[in-house]
Parts: sequence; structure tokens; C-alpha cells
Amino acid sequence: MEDFCISEIDNKIFSRIAGKSYKVNCSIPPGELRHLSLLHKNLSGEILRGEMICNVKIADDLLDIFKKLFAANYPIEKVRLIDEYDADDELSMRDNNSSCFNFRLVSFTNRISWHGYGLAVDINPLYNPYIKTVDGKKIIAPDNSADFEDREKNFPYKITADDLCCRLFREKNFIWGGDCWDDEKDYQHFFIQK
Repeated sequence: MEDFCISEIDNKIFSRIAGKSYKVNCSIPPGELRHLSLLHKNLSGEILRGEMICNVKIADDLLDIFKKLFAANYPIEKVRLIDEYDADDELSMRDNNSSCFNFRLVSFTNRISWHGYGLAVDINPLYNPYIKTVDGKKIIAPDNSADFEDREKNFPYKITADDLCCRLFREKNFIWGGDCWDDEKDYQHFFIQK
């Protein structure tokens, strides 16, 4: 198996995602998705094999980003299919799993998420939470990431506007959720409108 490769969604891969991230009402055909196999390093420098499903439109860009992050020893704790968490976004984020495709709605809305089209990637989500106020109540997701809300603190896996991860995604025209909205912050989230 190659260290970094892109493949179509064959029957074996589809059987792993059917009814989980690829729900019955999924509006994107499997032919528009791709499976990425990649290497990444965790905080201790251990080399790990990861996999991710994304939209064919961003597959080449994502693989290039992950190659560069790997070469630079940029730490990413886990890159597993969200289907290993039964496509439960909260469980995946709580485990600091980086992921892409999951046919679902944007939290607190009726709109399909960019993840639902395979056009959004969450990196090290435990340490880079989603923060929003809903009906006067602050929501932090995942719910075990409150210690990482204060972006002035130093801690591992933190994404900042000027770090390598952010720069590489921006070079490929991705938008970072850490600086694009006034009423919410999504520090783990990179998405593209294609």
C-alpha cells in the first residue's frame, strides 16, 4: 500500500460507510467521493496510517496538504473514518479524530454541512473546539474541550492563524472557521466552496 494515495469508493469501502456517514438520504453519489490513505505523526512523532473520505474536488489538494504536514512533523493525533464512531461527530471530536465526509446537518440548523458534501475537514478537534452561543447559552463542541477555549493558552495540537496547517489549507483556498465568523468560532474546521 502506498503511503499517500487516492482511490475510488469501491464496494469494500462503501460497505464500511453505508448507513453511517453515507446515510440513506445522502444526496452526493459515491462516485463523487474519494478515499484517502495517508501517513501522519502524533505529538510523540510516532508515524501512523490514517484514512479519510472527501469530495473528489478536493482529494488532490488534501493529499498534498497531508504530505506537507507529515514532512514537517506537524502533529495530528488521529485520522480515522468517522464511521469508526458510528458517524457520531461528537464521539469523533471527543477522541481528537480528524475527519472529513459525514452526511449531516450544520449544528443547530436544517442546512447540510460542508462535511455532508465532503468539502470540510476537521483537524485535531478536541484541542480546536467549535464555540457558539445558542439562546444565550454557550455551546462548546466537543463537550470535553472547554480547557481549550482560551486561545491565548499554549497547549498541544492548537491551530492558530499563522501555523503551518492553517497556511497550507489557505494556500488551497480553504476557509478557516477560526476567523470567518463573528458569532461563532470553529477552530478545527477548514472548508471550501466549490
